[in-house]
Amino acid sequence: MNEDRQEDIKKPYMNFHVLTLFPDMIRQGLSESIIGRALAKDYISLETVNIRDHTVDKHKKVDDYPYGGGAGMLMQAQPVYDAWMSVAEGIHRQGRDGKKARVIYVTPQGRTFSQELAKELAKEEDLILLCGHYEGIDERVLEEIVTDYISIGDYVLTGGELPAMVMIDAISRMVPGVLSNAESGVTESFGNYLLEYPQYSRPELWHEKRVPEVLLSGNHQKVDEWRLEESLKRTGKLRPDLYEKWAAENQEYFVKKAKREERKRRKELKQRQKGRENVQQKPLEKPE
Repeated sequence: MNEDRQEDIKKPYMNFHVLTLFPDMIRQGLSESIIGRALAKDYISLETVNIRDHTVDKHKKVDDYPYGGGAGMLMQAQPVYDAWMSVAEGIHRQGRDGKKARVIYVTPQGRTFSQELAKELAKEEDLILLCGHYEGIDERVLEEIVTDYISIGDYVLTGGELPAMVMIDAISRMVPGVLSNAESGVTESFGNYLLEYPQYSRPELWHEKRVPEVLLSGNHQKVDEWRLEESLKRTGKLRPDLYEKWAAENQEYFVKKAKREERKRRKELKQRQKGRENVQQKPLEKPE
């Protein structure tokens, strides 16, 4: 069996299953650009399950008033549970244990989503994302099926679909084959705590602003050094919390930098001293 065929058998590398009241919103939102191409090439798969299809109510109702009163409606446990069960059983039929797949409930009460968490989740084969609506979901079903409570930020949205798409996008970028350049997912912002360095393209001069000379030099070592320095400057200014994390793990960099700067200082001092000596040794011109 050739290698291409073996790779086809292994794909998709990640299977996303989204429990939602708005499946079209998920499918349409992820059908374009990089994620759309990844879906077309089977690097990832996407299953959307309409929670409303699993209600036993003849009017397709999935919500009711919360016990104890209060504003708004609450999604009921039964349709959510049955929607999850349909996904778990489907995963099981494909030879995997669906009941052990991680179930993510997107909620502002959860752990904040990050690049580090995206990398962690990208190691899974199946991820089930549960999108809430109204005032939330009956706590009993959350206790029974949810493994991870995750937030994309400290604000409230009308539903979990947008956060689910954000997470799917970020996680997918860590999946083999999704990005055309294998380094892109590593070198971009947050890949190593640092924000991305400034980027420039043609023309060389635009609005009286020139591309930094070092990027035109062809010296790849100097370019890499410049990019790292710019990333450090930008991170220190905009995200000092991330800068401190990077600095704590890369003390050797600052030691080497200090040695380089000291060698540069001594070299410049030596050149200045030599220049002064040459001036002193130069014979004075005789007046005519």
